[in-house]
Amino acid sequence: MKLLPLLASVLLYTAVPVLAQADNAAGGCTEVTVDGYKAPDYGCLGQQMGNDTNAAKAAQKNREAQQLSVQKRTPNALGLSTPAATGVRMGNTFGTSVKPQRP
Repeated sequence: MKLLPLLASVLLYTAVPVLAQADNAAGGCTEVTVDGYKAPDYGCLGQQMGNDTNAAKAAQKNREAQQLSVQKRTPNALGLSTPAATGVRMGNTFGTSVKPQRP
């Protein structure tokens, strides 16, 4: 009679880590709650975010977008002033004075 509870506790003790590993392998991350505060497993979340199949495609598109020729880039991307930005900077003195309203 005393052997049955002992055997059940041993089986439960060995089965819980296996079930937890199976849950993490399936894609779920363990979330721990301590005194009402939730603490997610950031390592697991980072792995899920890093294993994105579209990440390589997105990185390639970013590299292509950054390699535009100088002629196709916008003036503010090149550090040049646009008429709208100059108008904001000059304020009400735009076209009448060389001293800007705003520095």
